[in-house]
Amino acid sequence: MKVIRVVAAVIKAANEQGEPMIFATQRGYGDLKGGWEFPGGKIEEGETPKEALKREIMEELDTEIKVGKLIDTIEYDYPTFHLSMDCFWCEIVKGELVLKEHEAARWLTREQLGEVEWLPADVTLIEKVGDEMIQQP
Repeated sequence: MKVIRVVAAVIKAANEQGEPMIFATQRGYGDLKGGWEFPGGKIEEGETPKEALKREIMEELDTEIKVGKLIDTIEYDYPTFHLSMDCFWCEIVKGELVLKEHEAARWLTREQLGEVEWLPADVTLIEKVGDEMIQQP
C-alpha cells in the first residue's frame, strides 16, 4: 500500500474569555472534500516535518506559524493509501489565516470539537488535543 507522509498544524489561540481554541479547516478538494481536518500537507523531499508545516501553512493560509511540540504521529489506513501524519502544536506569528484551498474554517473550543465532521485520520487525534487543551495555558 502506498504510504503518504504529511504534517498537520493544531493552531491554538484563546478567545475573548481566555478559553483555548484550535483552528479547523474544511477540505475543499479531492476524495475527502468536505471533511474537517487540521491544516497541513505533504512533506517534500529534503524537508523536515517542521519545515514542511511552515511552508504548507504559508501556502494554504498565507500565515506564518511557530511550530511547537509534536502531539502525536497518526497512522491511518484509508482505502487506497496509508497516511502517516505528524501533528504539532502551532501558534500564529504573522498573518490572518486566509483560506486559499479550504471551503471553510472555524475556531473551536474544547467543547465544540465534536461539532464538525472530522476526517477519519483526524478523529484519532481529537481526544488527545482536547485533553491537552485543558492543560495548556
